[in-house]
Amino acid sequence: MNEFVLHPRLTDNSDWVTLLFLICFATIAVTKSVFENRFGDFANLLFSDKYIKVYRESSNIKNGFTIALFFVQVISFAFFIQLSLHIYGFGAKEDWMQYIQIANFLLFFILSKVLIEKIIATAFHIEEFVEQFNHQKVTYRTYIGLILLPINMLFFYYENINTVFPTLIIAIVIAANLVTYVVSVKNYQNLIFSKLFYFILYLCALEIAPYYFMYYWFTKGVA
Repeated sequence: MNEFVLHPRLTDNSDWVTLLFLICFATIAVTKSVFENRFGDFANLLFSDKYIKVYRESSNIKNGFTIALFFVQVISFAFFIQLSLHIYGFGAKEDWMQYIQIANFLLFFILSKVLIEKIIATAFHIEEFVEQFNHQKVTYRTYIGLILLPINMLFFYYENINTVFPTLIIAIVIAANLVTYVVSVKNYQNLIFSKLFYFILYLCALEIAPYYFMYYWFTKGVA
């Protein structure tokens, strides 16, 4: 009598991650090809503010270049959050359901924030300032999102990453955002001082409170 031994079939849950990485790099490659000059200025953002000065009009902010890189930015930041949670012991890096939840929350948070900013800007009659201020912040954050892509690949495909590394990167990202704020305030200081009261309200309502509530929710949720 023949004896059959059943072995569990192992499936690789990392295929979806590899596919998303390929989509991101393909999107960057197509964007670079279609918007060659603009992408060149964007790539030099760390060394020159030419991109900020040249592409500040609304038509430039809302075109295919910005939308494509925004798509990559959301994917990259969502990956980094998931991988950091995995390294800290709060999730699995191959959990695609968790990734979808993080990406959806991130997208909802960003779009909701933009919508509220538009409403407040219209109410306070500071549309031009908010648009230019956000353009500079979003540009630098998109740049950071692209830099995080190879870091995400390193975190995903290598095991036993020490918690020091994501902590260090988070600290660098926070520092970079603070520098972005300082640069933005310096560039628009005349306009800010002319509407200082509205700027303080804007800063507290949309640049401090949302992140505080996110931190409070996350720490209480984990606890």
